[in-house]
Amino acid sequence: MPFTKFSLSDPLVQGILATGYTAPTEIQSKAIPAAVSGKDVIGCAQTGTGKTAAYVLPILNRLSHEPPTDVESQTRHGSKDAKKIVRSLILTPTRELAAQVEASIREYGRFTPLRAAAIYGGVSIKGQLAVLRRGVDIVIATPGRLMDHMRQRTIDLTRVEVLVLDEADRMLDMGFILDVRKIIGALPTERQTMLFSATISPEVKALSAGIMKNPEMIQIGVPRNPIETITQHFYPVYKTAKIDLLLHMLKNRQMTCVLVFSRTKHGADKIHRKLEKAGIHAIAMHSGRSQSQRERAMDGFRRGKYQVMVATDIAARGIDIDGISHVINYDVPAYAEDYIHRIGRTGRAAATGDAITFVAPDEQENFRKIEKFIGKEFEFESCEGFDWAAPDMPRPKPVEKKSLASHRPRRGGGRRRSGIRRR
Repeated sequence: MPFTKFSLSDPLVQGILATGYTAPTEIQSKAIPAAVSGKDVIGCAQTGTGKTAAYVLPILNRLSHEPPTDVESQTRHGSKDAKKIVRSLILTPTRELAAQVEASIREYGRFTPLRAAAIYGGVSIKGQLAVLRRGVDIVIATPGRLMDHMRQRTIDLTRVEVLVLDEADRMLDMGFILDVRKIIGALPTERQTMLFSATISPEVKALSAGIMKNPEMIQIGVPRNPIETITQHFYPVYKTAKIDLLLHMLKNRQMTCVLVFSRTKHGADKIHRKLEKAGIHAIAMHSGRSQSQRERAMDGFRRGKYQVMVATDIAARGIDIDGISHVINYDVPAYAEDYIHRIGRTGRAAATGDAITFVAPDEQENFRKIEKFIGKEFEFESCEGFDWAAPDMPRPKPVEKKSLASHRPRRGGGRRRSGIRRR
């Protein structure tokens, strides 16, 4: 079904077509009609399936079609310089995701008069104050910085018509539940609410039950499984040999755009330094970097200036870059849910990708948690040409037709231009 069948406004359809997309993804096909009709929506789909556009397009359509419901605000809109009111609020867990949602709104809404602003921490609040004073229709915010604006009374949320909780599971994991509830308490009770997430935990269900009215539940795929375009590989290796294995793979395989995950900021910086010392163009990305540093890192990685980006979990859901060919879990994540979100950075929008995980002896328990979470047992693989540094490390069983040694690495360029994908 093409986007033209969703009863979207003509300027919005023009904006979609201008991006080069013509056909929606499955989550978009099911969520957009429900959201356009005004229903509350819970959307659960794997990472990389296009959840962002599934709520951005209905918001843009509603706000461009309908005037503000408040009579006084309609009068103020009669002047060219009249201040806009905030009519839609989108909450995200990270600043990177907030910035990317704002970019999506600008792309798809390029032919509409709607204005959007991303509000997040890590940068001076003065610039955000100036933007809010000029007036915006849509605010995309992280809970912490939005609470700062609410305490300073620099934002008015009393006329919000549409609320979106994006990556709701991650927001709760990061401890934002109290802030989220306070923010929701400041919104009108009569509104449309949409919640999107890659997984629906009991905590997310409890939250949705208290803030939504007869929501339409849309489930795409199996929430605990990675998308089918991702091939998963697991390599047993001592911690002391991990950097050697990483360098061996980067130098001997066709890995053009690689995202490496470290559990800590210190670990990410250490890996980054060793890669640079080995002559590999790399950059580190974590919460310890300033916003300008993070933006430069993302831009450089996106443009191919760096072959490798080393990141921590806090940045995992904010990295949305076409063509990531490989995700490497240098450290096995402590939580199986984080594994799903990490490897979801590759294999996006029908492209193929490889997810590689280094498993040290003391990480076996976390590895088993991943197997249990996904519901699948994985074979350890051997890496051709790599000499195992630990003599007492049990050699893995050979894996026929699955070994990375016999598998030609895929590039990220095999992407089909069908469906809007922004996460």
